[in-house]
Amino acid sequence: MTVTPAGGPDRPLDPTAHGGGGVQRFTVLFDATCPLCRAARRWLASRPQLVPLEFVPAGSADARRRFPGLDHDATLRDLTVVADTGEVYAGDGAWFACLWALADHRSTAERLARPHLLPLARQVVATASAIRERIRDPLAEPTDDLAGYGGPDDRAACADDHCG
Repeated sequence: MTVTPAGGPDRPLDPTAHGGGGVQRFTVLFDATCPLCRAARRWLASRPQLVPLEFVPAGSADARRRFPGLDHDATLRDLTVVADTGEVYAGDGAWFACLWALADHRSTAERLARPHLLPLARQVVATASAIRERIRDPLAEPTDDLAGYGGPDDRAACADDHCG
């Protein structure tokens, strides 16, 4: 699901409503049972943010308590972002919201949300979702833990962020 920005579908995503009481924080509901999702969370968290991103495992007790009206099974299928203003972004809209929140990637999000690049962006998100479905642990129960294998960073130590 993509939330249509104010001004119509041909306008880039602008969750701030031009500074008039717009988004101050995003809560990102991600699949903590998926190595790809955990890597994306680490990458997003490590970047300078214009809009703070808070990460909560999708389907967890915390997510269910904080967002009782959401379809929590759906949040395990697609990345979901909830703005502090109440808007909910899922799938490609959630990825655009996350990129838009980052200082170095806001312009990328705005470009990808334009009509001529939107089909390509949606295909990339669909491909990532297909990969996620193949590598996630379907038997794992959603938890409130942010990590997969004993700590918040389940890969080897990496000083330059090029280790994968």
